Amino acid sequence: MKSTPGTILVVDDEFMNRMLLATNLEEQGHSVKMAENGQKALEMLYNISLDMVLLDLSMPKMDGFQVLEKIKAEITLQHIPVLIISGEDDMENIVRCIEMGAEDFLPKPFNSVLLRARIRTCLEKKRLRDLEIDYLRNVDLLTNAAAHIDKGSFDPEYLVEVAVRPDKLGQLARVFQQMAREVLSRQQRLTQQ
Repeated sequence: MKSTPGTILVVDDEFMNRMLLATNLEEQGHSVKMAENGQKALEMLYNISLDMVLLDLSMPKMDGFQVLEKIKAEITLQHIPVLIISGEDDMENIVRCIEMGAEDFLPKPFNSVLLRARIRTCLEKKRLRDLEIDYLRNVDLLTNAAAHIDKGSFDPEYLVEVAVRPDKLGQLARVFQQMAREVLSRQQRLTQQ
């Protein structure tokens, strides 16, 4: 089963490791970004939209543990799945990474079939989470719209983004817009009279 392509950041201080992972990922149809250390990885995470991170543990300047800790502590980054791929595969490191929020830990050299399966699972999980976040944001817009109607300050165009949804939330937004337009129209007629 082929996964939907994603944008994946490969973080490893070894050039050949980065290239090997990048080639494998590109063959799967993914877009690949690369960083040679943890500091560069964090800069990229803040500036580029990424779907997943493949992270080595042993790196200069900032090791993988520090990078993982910063990713999971930052509210704007913590939803990005991190898969550790490292030669430091003793049980203590594996447990520590999972407890810190990594999705999984694969030892080097990695098994390409297992890597493909883990990436597919991580990307699917992230896409579902992104849909959930979008849905909750749209529910929040509807809730705020109700508050604005109550105050008499609602603009029906406020819900355009939600109203284009093909689901029941979009239907509710369209009904809400129509009701708000009718209320505004009545208010304008009363004001003119």
